[in-house]
Amino acid sequence: MRTPILKQGDFLIASLQPALSDEDLEWLRDTLAQQVGRFRSRGVIVDVTLLEVLDSFAIRTLRAIAQTCELRGAETVIVGIQPEVAFSMVRLGLTLPDIATALDVEEGLALLQRRLRRRRQRGG
Repeated sequence: MRTPILKQGDFLIASLQPALSDEDLEWLRDTLAQQVGRFRSRGVIVDVTLLEVLDSFAIRTLRAIAQTCELRGAETVIVGIQPEVAFSMVRLGLTLPDIATALDVEEGLALLQRRLRRRRQRGG
């Protein structure tokens, strides 16, 4: 099942679906990297609200998405991590260092907009 990717202004929003395979996650990583360049996006939001589990492969792929997008000039925010998922991630030592997180898409968009404004004010 492919993840829908929406373009909203300078940002891309990908909402992960519950039945994603490892191949689907790899497709998402590659597609986001391409679309960041194609649309000259400044930010990417990956919405994991519907996921009840984030396994080690999914966490590694989210890190890879964030690192790849950063190298392409876009910041990534992971949104919607459910409390139970967060507890499990901490227990298993699965972290998202240096990747911004937010409660939901609205908060993620606000975070990216603030960061983009600051970058523009600094002349970047």
